[in-house]
Amino acid sequence: MKENELLTKRKEKIESLKADGIDLYPNDVIVTATTRSVLARFDNMDSDDLARIDEEFTLAGRLMAVRNFGKAAFINIQDSEGKIQAYVKKNTIGEKAFSVFERLDVGDIISLTGRVFKTKTGELTVEAVKIRLLSKAVRPLPEKWHGLTDVEKRYRQRHLDLIVNPEVREVFYNRSRIIQLIRNFMNERDFLEVETPMMHPMAGGAIARPFKTYHNALGMDFYLRIAPELYLKRLIVGGLERVYEINRSFRNEGVSTFHNPEFTMMEFYQTYATYEDLMDMTEELIIDISKELFGTYTINYQGMEIDLTPPWQRVTVEESIIKHCGIAPDILEDAGKAVEYAKSLGLPIKDGEPLGKVIMSIFDGMVEKNLIEPTFITDYPIEVSPLSRKSAGNPGFVDRFELYICGREIANAFSELNDPVDQRERFMMQIEARKAGDDEAHEMDEDYIQALEYGMPPTAGEGIGIDRLVMLFTNSPSIRDVILFPHMRSKVKD
Repeated sequence: MKENELLTKRKEKIESLKADGIDLYPNDVIVTATTRSVLARFDNMDSDDLARIDEEFTLAGRLMAVRNFGKAAFINIQDSEGKIQAYVKKNTIGEKAFSVFERLDVGDIISLTGRVFKTKTGELTVEAVKIRLLSKAVRPLPEKWHGLTDVEKRYRQRHLDLIVNPEVREVFYNRSRIIQLIRNFMNERDFLEVETPMMHPMAGGAIARPFKTYHNALGMDFYLRIAPELYLKRLIVGGLERVYEINRSFRNEGVSTFHNPEFTMMEFYQTYATYEDLMDMTEELIIDISKELFGTYTINYQGMEIDLTPPWQRVTVEESIIKHCGIAPDILEDAGKAVEYAKSLGLPIKDGEPLGKVIMSIFDGMVEKNLIEPTFITDYPIEVSPLSRKSAGNPGFVDRFELYICGREIANAFSELNDPVDQRERFMMQIEARKAGDDEAHEMDEDYIQALEYGMPPTAGEGIGIDRLVMLFTNSPSIRDVILFPHMRSKVKD
């Protein structure tokens, strides 16, 4: 039956119910049990034990299946915790109620009151003594109520996806649990959770292209934050020595299975710590989550078995390139040779690019996809790290790491640059890069430099991609699978 025919039939039922004085959307039901609580209490009991239980329960949820036998029917009702079978008999609920029941459709929200028993096949079932319509569904569930498989439709109509695909609901329950585990971990270590602005007068805190907006009352441009970093470090200057924020950030960049313009991350900062301290802390956080979720340090992601047992491998950017590309070290020490090599790989490199950017282009294009087991990549070029502390042993590099698991970046951290003179010089380097055409380069932030001039203690900071971490722990192939409402291109109309 075509959708418009189903809509017509449903609307006819609605008019019929209204004519009989049935309230299609009452709001006075009192729910006393859930599917999970009923199954937990009674599923392991046998029929004789259940027969001695005289207790009645009221459940509410969505009608998901009906097997009608004339004067009786078996139905499935689904709430947020699962499904349970119910038996509806005309002689038990009464002729009037059964007349209403016969006009119900799959997708309607109902309540039922009854006692539990087991069928001949051993399935725990609620024998309904009362059934009510709570919300009439005008539209039918997709694909004859057997599931929603069209990926784009699942993302565009997440409400339907959640109704018909229980494994999707489980992903988002686990997402919430993971975020709570992160909060617990940080709170137990005396970090203070804070909130910083999402609209910034200047885009900063990361190298990325921002979204721009305009505030009418103030008469000025604002940018949706690409990172909360510079505000969190102002709090460090102010004496809040351990802070974290689980936040939404926005980057006006491409959309892919790993990228969404609006995403969630945690950033945290700790005084009197180094980036090496944060490597240890990051290991501990992620393996704690794994142990809480699965009871093990070994997880499976898209057919790959990942061992999270510490310690994790620690390799410099240059060491990783030499290992995976099999090149001589001197290629990464000369800008001309590095550019020539990058071009031979087909990478989009321009003549005259700074050596550090060429090195990172080679790394991004040839190495990161091969970092399957947990790996900390350290010692990043100064040209791509405008807010990081210079390495004491090699001032062309900074004290920074990125964590890679399954070929994607999970975290980015560094010992913070707290020298205001050095910071100004770094911003000047970024301004020159912007003049040369890099529209993602950082702008000069005089207010932040002034904050540093009041003195910021030695500090280490880190950002962790929550969405990518959830992907890892829920075996989700796309970032859209772990964001309830991912951004999509406008739907083309016929």
